[in-house]
Amino acid sequence: MSRTALVTGGSGGIGSAIVKELAEYGWDIAIHYFQNREKAEELMEQLKALPVRCICVQADISDEQAVDAMFTKIEEELGPVTALINNAGIDRPDFFMNKKTEDFHRVMDINVLGAWHCARRAYKNMMDMETGKIVNIASTDGINTYYPVNIDYDASKAALISLTHNLAVQFAPYVNVNCVAPGFIGTEKELEGYDAEFLKQETEKILKKRYGRPEEVAHTVRFLVSEEAEFINNTVIRIDGGQMGSV
Repeated sequence: MSRTALVTGGSGGIGSAIVKELAEYGWDIAIHYFQNREKAEELMEQLKALPVRCICVQADISDEQAVDAMFTKIEEELGPVTALINNAGIDRPDFFMNKKTEDFHRVMDINVLGAWHCARRAYKNMMDMETGKIVNIASTDGINTYYPVNIDYDASKAALISLTHNLAVQFAPYVNVNCVAPGFIGTEKELEGYDAEFLKQETEKILKKRYGRPEEVAHTVRFLVSEEAEFINNTVIRIDGGQMGSV
């Protein structure tokens, strides 16, 4: 049976950690990227020492035809996708009155519609094989309000959590659909532009008194796509160190 994982947004901070984790556990990997081909290829190069196959695939996942072409390429080169990690996401922070409608649409199109397109394209093969795992990467921002400047991002992550529950019903009983909701994870992008005082204030709101590591998200994703997690379904797992609300 194929063990092929597609990680959307696979060249980013959390995405690359998930890619490395799954590859180390023997998964063939499709690293999806939209614009950053160089980072995706650098990551693929790092995996060459492992006994797994790896390819890079480009697509605007808000485009259903582009998603179809991406899956076709993966199926031709690696086999059917048996683990789909919907990790791709964008945010465009700004104050409410400055938000542009087109920006709100774009955030929803990538963060929600993109996951929908990928799940729809994975559906037939997974159901035909009677096996598969889907993990949606949401955020604690979709559960609580943390930063009002991210109103569209927060809405998209709440929608992704809702989509998880509905997809779990649609893919039952053969495919497990779960969601992880990271809190403050110390990726390069997450820490960019923040001064030491802000980071100190934010970590004080976390019971563990530190921000998380991308690898800690990746560990949970790897468990959820493993055989050990066969009875975990339709669940949202927070990975936030006990994060308190922030406004």
